[in-house]
Amino acid sequence: MNKEKKLKKPITSFVVLTNIIFWPLFCLAGAIKMLGFPAWLFDVAFIIAAWSSTFAFAILFKRIYPGESFIQFAKNKFKNKLKLSVLVAAVSIQTFIFVITLFLVAKNSEVGSMFAISSWGVLSYHFFLQLVSGAMGEELGWRGFAQMELQKRHSPLKASIIIGFWWGLWHLPLWFTTGYMGMDLIKYIIFFMIALFATKIVMTAFYNLNHNLGVPIMIHQLFNFFIGLINGNLLDLIMYSAILYAVVAVILIVVNPKNVLYGTR
Repeated sequence: MNKEKKLKKPITSFVVLTNIIFWPLFCLAGAIKMLGFPAWLFDVAFIIAAWSSTFAFAILFKRIYPGESFIQFAKNKFKNKLKLSVLVAAVSIQTFIFVITLFLVAKNSEVGSMFAISSWGVLSYHFFLQLVSGAMGEELGWRGFAQMELQKRHSPLKASIIIGFWWGLWHLPLWFTTGYMGMDLIKYIIFFMIALFATKIVMTAFYNLNHNLGVPIMIHQLFNFFIGLINGNLLDLIMYSAILYAVVAVILIVVNPKNVLYGTR
């Protein structure tokens, strides 16, 4: 009987439901900001919207994995011991990208300070906000479920491209909050998608080395956190991130193809 209830297209169902949940929650967050409610209320609404993929996966879980426990599934994604070598390598690469981006922005900028955050309190809050929103809210559904399911049938690279595309389109409402129009908006979308595809490949490569969801969560967190630290033009920041993460993605494919090109879970 469980087999009859099992979803035939679980990833498609997941992507569709994630967007159905996200759009109204995102609009609610936008309305809170436009109506002048306190900033903390907007942050709470934004965090809840960022968890839409986890909500969708939880709703569909019993139809995807009949007889299994959602809580146990989530716990299993963190059961493998985190490898220090994987963490150090990932953090070092992203820190290096951050330093290069900071240098490039400073070279082409006339602003007084290159950092958008001026106090330890604001820095701590920014770190916490990025962690509990996108980093923790998105990874169980997009990486822990969708990526791993596709890797049962496709190479990690192909799975990353497929999930990266739908993950990118899920961010579509955010594109129109940047204030860009015309060619600037088109450039932003192109660089955003390149940055996202490249980051997705980096996540996959390191996740397949450790199989602990903490790895992509950390990579996601540092990507968002570092961009938020730099006081620069958003289009430039996305462009530099797209180029630098793409270079890293190509290097990872060349250096360790097993975990990107043809390896499976």
